[in-house]
Amino acid sequence: MLTEFVAKSAEQFGIPGVAVGVLMDGEETVVTHGVTSLANPQPVDRDTLFHIASVSKTFTATALLRLVEQGKVQLDAPVRRYVPELRLLDEDVAERITVLNLLNHTGGLEWNVIDTEDGDVSLAAFVRKLATLPIIAVPGSRASYSQAGYNLAGRIIENVTGQPYEKAIASLLLEPLELRNTLFDVDEVMIRKFVVGHNRGDDGTLRPAVPWKANRAGERGNNPGGGVVTTVGDLLRWARFHLGTGDGLLPADVLHGMRDRTVELRASSFGDGIGICWFTRTIDGVRTIGHGGSGNGQFAELLVVPDRNFAIVSLTNGGPDGYTFNQTVVRWALEHFLGLTEHDPEPLPYDATRAQEAAGRYEIDAMNLDIATDGTHITLAVGIKPELRAASDAEMPPDYPAAEIGLLPNDEYIVTEGGLTGQLGYFTRASDGTITGLDLAGRLFPRTS
Repeated sequence: MLTEFVAKSAEQFGIPGVAVGVLMDGEETVVTHGVTSLANPQPVDRDTLFHIASVSKTFTATALLRLVEQGKVQLDAPVRRYVPELRLLDEDVAERITVLNLLNHTGGLEWNVIDTEDGDVSLAAFVRKLATLPIIAVPGSRASYSQAGYNLAGRIIENVTGQPYEKAIASLLLEPLELRNTLFDVDEVMIRKFVVGHNRGDDGTLRPAVPWKANRAGERGNNPGGGVVTTVGDLLRWARFHLGTGDGLLPADVLHGMRDRTVELRASSFGDGIGICWFTRTIDGVRTIGHGGSGNGQFAELLVVPDRNFAIVSLTNGGPDGYTFNQTVVRWALEHFLGLTEHDPEPLPYDATRAQEAAGRYEIDAMNLDIATDGTHITLAVGIKPELRAASDAEMPPDYPAAEIGLLPNDEYIVTEGGLTGQLGYFTRASDGTITGLDLAGRLFPRTS
């Protein structure tokens, strides 16, 4: 049944190639469909490499937990203990931000993937540029998803181990767990079977995504937050490790403690909270943990159900609908393997007053988000800032065009069409009741107009 559903869904969403893996009670099932590339097609198989983008963060967090267990890092310690060179726009934040703040996205740092501009793509250069990064909240006061925070966490690993981040991850995790198909270096990827990402143009045609990784200029500096390349087989092994007792690398209580919620999330498709990296979500009364990743024309999803000894991996090489494909497959698998059903909230009828109140532009450093209404519907559009596109010599992922959203109670909303279908978010207000910001995909977009 899984094979048929994966094939049908891949055709429905127009995805060139997919790899789906299920781990249940220790038994693995892998289904692959389609091709690595439309231009140079090879069949996707268990050992085909995909860029998993932000699922990489689970490796960074787990490696830091190993250093904690070795007594080399403390979660409640200030980051400056391990990265004394850290400078931020707000000196108080630079002094107060802790290691845990980075791992559960409560550091108050903007999302940004910083381009070091001078050709130095090291994590050290990335950290030097953090002094230009906007601060959006007091550390510990709220969660806002931050790529920069995880790349800073990677610098902690480098300074503590005395090794480049990639070598440290290999020695701390990849080698002992025999994750032989988990890589960072594109040069290593190119000598194996790998997928090419694809993005759909305005005319509906899928085209190869360039660069292969979404952040070519800062590839190494972005590895802790999004640089892992791996296979469905290795990700199932990674899930098996997190379902197990630590394999001698971490005590079971420390490993499983990563699942414990450290901060709550509101109206988020990520879930109801964040543990140590893992997003927590309760589905039909059962706790799950997971993480997704969005690269340039490649999308990844990893969901683990600890109490049922279950995990599912879904990898795709087509955008923007790769995200929707992954969510569809994950929901189907939860229902058919575990009998767990997840339902989206039902939007309220259109309210012209609420729609007009929400309409406007919301921004972070890299993207604009526009809420608009025509008097009968309300839409959301997300795009990379035009000035960033103009200044970049690399192709960037396409924008998400205006798609209808439905308003929910308590200033919350849900996207009801397009490549972000099912995404939840909410509006934030000042003390006088004015809408000042919007949360989407775990990120705070302050209102600018």
